Amino acid sequence: MLTILFLGDVVGEPGRNAVIARLPQLKEQHGIDFTIVNGENAAGGRGITGKITIELLRAGVSVITTGDHVWDQKDVVAFLNLEPRLLRPVNYPAGAPGGGSIVLETAKGKVGVINVQCRTFMQPILENPFHAVEAAVTKMREETKNIVVDVHGETTSEKIALGRFLDGKVSAVIGTHTHVQTADEQIFPGGTAFMCDAGMCGPVNSILGRAIEPIMNRFISNLPASFPVAAGEVRLRGALIKIDESTGRAMRRSSRAGPTCGCSRARRAVARSQMPRRVARA
Repeated sequence: MLTILFLGDVVGEPGRNAVIARLPQLKEQHGIDFTIVNGENAAGGRGITGKITIELLRAGVSVITTGDHVWDQKDVVAFLNLEPRLLRPVNYPAGAPGGGSIVLETAKGKVGVINVQCRTFMQPILENPFHAVEAAVTKMREETKNIVVDVHGETTSEKIALGRFLDGKVSAVIGTHTHVQTADEQIFPGGTAFMCDAGMCGPVNSILGRAIEPIMNRFISNLPASFPVAAGEVRLRGALIKIDESTGRAMRRSSRAGPTCGCSRARRAVARSQMPRRVARA
């Protein structure tokens, strides 16, 4: 049995400090074999740097996925070509820096990760995610059946459609981007675990990880404003996925995750935190 932890969008310094502090404990407590983190908001809430990438990898993260903010920090362009465990969406045109997929060895066999970006209400509008992810999965299945796909997108409909499209072809499809965890965790008929959005690892008393007042005032006044990352209590949200590594299918278990995991009230097949317990303070 292969246990994979997927953590949603890490927001700024509070989010990444919480991940770094809590990950060793979570790995030991839940017997986690492989950890995927979406890091596209890890640098001040916008993008990720090479330095932050190294910090997360040294803390025990296996692969870092991104999305539409992948290019927001200047140094990441060159770094993407140096660190294959930092992914950008696979549906960028040929010639874009970095890669959108990777296969890594674990003690329980190979695990593949694919990062794809949706198109509805997303900028920039990339290549068709269905075509791109199908090609990536077909190639990856020559090496492993244990595949997790980060679907970075705005609309639930597009993410669900991609999940259904990939059912039976990958182990799990987990959505990111909205920073709000959905309550639709399930295993599709073909054995693919699915959740529309994993949520965020960031400040609780916030608006999507940002300070509350500036965003409220922006809606009220329509005037430009900066949106600093919020402070205070931080919670980790994500998914805990159990996979039969011999088949690549998500396993149907219903026992709960432990109280210190951000994925509380969790199914073992796909964990979520509708009402997560506190796991770290900023």
